[in-house]
Amino acid sequence: MRIDIITVLPELLDSPLNHSIIKRAQQKKHVEIYIHNLRDYTTNKHKTVDDYPFGGEAGMVMMIEPIDKAISALMAERKYDEIIYTSPDGELYSQKKANKLATFTNIIILCGHYKGIDQRVRDHLITMEISVGDYVLTGGELAAAILVDSVVRLIPGVISDETSALTDSFQDNLLSPPVYTRPAEYKGWKVPDVLLSGNFKEIDKWKEQQSVERTKRLRPGLMENED
Repeated sequence: MRIDIITVLPELLDSPLNHSIIKRAQQKKHVEIYIHNLRDYTTNKHKTVDDYPFGGEAGMVMMIEPIDKAISALMAERKYDEIIYTSPDGELYSQKKANKLATFTNIIILCGHYKGIDQRVRDHLITMEISVGDYVLTGGELAAAILVDSVVRLIPGVISDETSALTDSFQDNLLSPPVYTRPAEYKGWKVPDVLLSGNFKEIDKWKEQQSVERTKRLRPGLMENED
């Protein structure tokens, strides 16, 4: 898989994309991640990527020309499954969406900034808009990092035990059950006996019950949205 990220602040992505699982995934060639500085696609000497909005609204807007040049340059080299724009008014991100993105070969992520991007970019170049929540960030770089992390970990071979990702919260519209490790008792706080029993049929039954109960208590809307 190849992921190209277009941003005005590439430095913000250096740390989250070059450590831990994401770093190892790149080293093992499971994914290629390229960060493109939008200012490299400007034609003015000051490398300006934003301008005042028509109509007099407050804030600055990312200009269409450098974005078009950046996306066009990438598309001239290969075909992309999706061109994604990170925006607070995009489709709310979910595990289901991450699962879908993980099946793609090439994607572009455009990080929003300032007041947003010229609407013509959204109308003519963007194929998918994603929001990571109902709140506003100073830029789309952190949202892009969330997308990359959630997708890359699903690529076969990235996580040594692939069943771990398949049993995460939200995979079946359920939260994961509680997890425990050693010691079996600490300060009188005990691990449930069933987990120590060795009876895997009963353990699986307990986990399923806990997932359902936990979801009903903490995130009942997940079960209501089940297909």
